[in-house]
Amino acid sequence: MENQNNVTEFVFLGMWKNKQIELLFCFLFLLCYSAILMGNFIILHTITCSHLIKQPMYYLLCHLSLMDLSFTTAVVPRLIRDLASERKIISFNDCMTQLFTFHLLGSAEILILVSMAFDRYVAIVKPLHYMVIMNRQRCNTLIVVAWSVGFWHSTTLLLMVLSLPFCGPNQINHYMCDVNPLLKLVCKDIHVVNILAIVNSGIVLIVVFLVLVASYINILYHLRTHSSAGRRKALSTCSSHIMVVVLFFVPCIYTYASPAVSENKDKEISVFYTVISPMLNPLIYSLRNVEMKNAMQKVWSHMEHSKLK
Repeated sequence: MENQNNVTEFVFLGMWKNKQIELLFCFLFLLCYSAILMGNFIILHTITCSHLIKQPMYYLLCHLSLMDLSFTTAVVPRLIRDLASERKIISFNDCMTQLFTFHLLGSAEILILVSMAFDRYVAIVKPLHYMVIMNRQRCNTLIVVAWSVGFWHSTTLLLMVLSLPFCGPNQINHYMCDVNPLLKLVCKDIHVVNILAIVNSGIVLIVVFLVLVASYINILYHLRTHSSAGRRKALSTCSSHIMVVVLFFVPCIYTYASPAVSENKDKEISVFYTVISPMLNPLIYSLRNVEMKNAMQKVWSHMEHSKLK
């Protein structure tokens, strides 16, 4: 089938028509992005400069922070720039690059969250075998698998979009290049493509989310045999993970499990997993974690002593 593509650039319609509101949110998103950078850099610095880097949970958390930084950087800086601009234009090639990068990093982050849930499952259900199962080699394998699956998912999605004809409308009713708003611009019947997109993203998200929920239910069941102090510590860690999973997965499922033709609130909901969730992750993992807070105090006090010398 010949792919007729007459579109060389796209125009984002953005989220608001009012310029004053856009400038207000430009400032708010700039603050959010600054918080994401600062929070995740603090977590990365604290873990890599302390004994926590030797623990599988914090090693995976380090990679989650790195993923959050990359994931938001693929979207938020352009969003901030567009909110301050009169016309929000992106070239076809840049749009496809953003689509690929966004889904690569997003799907890799999902699998890092799965790896962290697996780590907690092993720590609580099989504590005596924890260091054998969750050795550094196993952690690195989980990270490589996350990147590999992310690459496969984003490549499949990109090739599907590139095979479609864009022959006229070029206004994207969104603030980024994502699969659903792009499919609405295709000048052919997209019934089959819609099903493929939902299977590729939405169904996979639902299955992974259900697996995570089942693993945490199993963890809570096994906590009955632990001491009260052990239960409190495990519940504190697991509740942080559950909060992160819910904040990320629920908006994603709402967005990607719906067909592109449906009139849903994609662009408003997507703010949760592109801005709000990455901004809250450092707070959730640091403020609710005694080990992280102690390590942060030691690292920063050591830095202060180094400066005084």
